[in-house]
Amino acid sequence: MSDIIDLGGAPGHEDCAQLGHTPDFERLNRLEVAAYRAAVIARFGPPPDGCALVFITNRHDFGIYRTLGLKVDAGAYRRDPSVAAYVEAAQDGLASWVEAGFAPPVRYDDGRAPAVDRDRIDDIVMGALLATRPDPLG
Repeated sequence: MSDIIDLGGAPGHEDCAQLGHTPDFERLNRLEVAAYRAAVIARFGPPPDGCALVFITNRHDFGIYRTLGLKVDAGAYRRDPSVAAYVEAAQDGLASWVEAGFAPPVRYDDGRAPAVDRDRIDDIVMGALLATRPDPLG
C-alpha cells in the first residue's frame, strides 16, 4: 500500500499560478510543478527506492490543476530507515525557491502578466547550479 503526501504546486510561501485567475494557467502550473520537483530533489536528494516524487492531477470546478506529491510505499517506510528519513525531511516540501538555490520559474509582479525567464526545466536547473556552485576560483 502507498500513501501520497501532497507537497503543493510550488513552495509554500511563494506565489504560483492560480486556476481560474492566471493567464496561461495550464502551462505555468506544469512548469512550476516540474521546477518544484527539481527543487525538492536539489534540496533533499533523489528519493530512495520506496519513495517517488509524482505529479498529482486535481479536478476542480474551474478546471484541472497539478501539484507535486511524495508517494511512499508503507512497507518500505517501515523496513528502510532511508525511506523514513527522506519522508521526514521532505514531507513539508519547501517554503521558498531559494531554499534549493532556485529562482522562481514564474514572476508575478503586481498588476503585470506573469513573466517566465526560463521555460525549460534543464535551463531552470542550470540556473540554480550556476547560482549555487562556485567556479574553480570560488
